[in-house]
Amino acid sequence: MAQGKRISVDIGSTALQAIKDMGAAAKLARTQAGEGQAAAAARLGVHVQTIARIESGEPGVAIGHVLGLLAQYGITTRLQPSEDGQPES
Repeated sequence: MAQGKRISVDIGSTALQAIKDMGAAAKLARTQAGEGQAAAAARLGVHVQTIARIESGEPGVAIGHVLGLLAQYGITTRLQPSEDGQPES
């Protein structure tokens, strides 16, 4: 099973890497903006631990919080099918 809290299903390695990449992008954007985790949390309306969990790439964080944090710093996401069009097994 994937590492992280509140995850009850296996998550493929590609998805886990995407989660980690989003967290790293959020942290980089936040630090480049000169904001601390507490300020980011206050703006997003979440606990500072949620920001830390997002930035560490924990897969158990609500997707709305992840996307909200990214959007807060002008980062958008785009979904695309896998190269072979098949789900990861």
